[in-house]
Amino acid sequence: MAKTKTMQAMVLEAPGQPLKWRRMPTPQPGPEQVLIRVHACGVCRTDLHVVDGELPHPKLPLILGHEIVGTVAATGSAVRQFKAGERLGVPWLGSTCGACRYCRNGRENLCDNPGFTGYTLDGGYAEYAVADQGYSFRLPPAYSDAEAAPLLCAGLIGYRSYRLAQDAGERLGIYGFGAAAHITVQIAVYQGKKVYAFTRPGDTETQEFARRLGAVWAGSSDELPPEELDAAIIFAPVGSLIPAALKASAKGGVVVSGGIHMSDIPSFSYDLLWGERVVRSVANLTRADGEEFLELAPRVPVKTEVQTFPLEAANEALNRLRQGQIQGAAVLVVSG
Repeated sequence: MAKTKTMQAMVLEAPGQPLKWRRMPTPQPGPEQVLIRVHACGVCRTDLHVVDGELPHPKLPLILGHEIVGTVAATGSAVRQFKAGERLGVPWLGSTCGACRYCRNGRENLCDNPGFTGYTLDGGYAEYAVADQGYSFRLPPAYSDAEAAPLLCAGLIGYRSYRLAQDAGERLGIYGFGAAAHITVQIAVYQGKKVYAFTRPGDTETQEFARRLGAVWAGSSDELPPEELDAAIIFAPVGSLIPAALKASAKGGVVVSGGIHMSDIPSFSYDLLWGERVVRSVANLTRADGEEFLELAPRVPVKTEVQTFPLEAANEALNRLRQGQIQGAAVLVVSG
């Protein structure tokens, strides 16, 4: 088991409040769980939604964080997939029931009784975390701990969103150019897509970042691209981008909302949807998504751009993400 009986963690005690630096008992793994010495944990926009009270009924008090990279410190009695000292990653999907109709037909991402890391289960803003062996991944060795962390949500949810859009055609729009987008654009370009990136109005620095990663055009979200889009992925949690993306899309276009939360979608005229355009959302991920993406990432190769913060600076990282001041992905690095 862990060498220490207590650990440091950043804890959410109530929505709307800053995280608190707390010493608390080190968790002990159940039979199917691994105890992880956390080395890095990504800071995701979903974490902001939890902190800001936009996602209901979180576990409280709660340790946030669902892009966990670390090494196995101890294993439960039934663990066979991992051994002490192995590196692994833990994503958002922490457990499923295995019995509902969604789990039975291969759509475990829609499970009726799931557990979510850093939301209904404690996550990785801590020195240690526990995770189910069946919902943890081996990570490509080419990535450092900090570089690997964004692959576990920004990468996974970006990849699932892209898969739902990739068959619509060659021209792909990406609205909101943060952590997920900076990974998705690399996969899309690798597969021969022409990517059009949309940012906050006036954010020329991020637009240049998008072009550097392979976008053929980058502009403001209130602009129309030079060509109609075959598909669009919306990562920004802004409901008004749905009609904007539909307006930019060709007939038969697909608009995919990749976030877990979005502000209200304003009403729009039917002509924006007509022409067999499709609007759909993405919910969570499957373990098959994770395995497929983590095999693909080093072949592209996907390069993650990260800004690191010490664990105790989690509130600063969250605030900078809220203000749009993170290029690429924010990652907490846990010392020790």
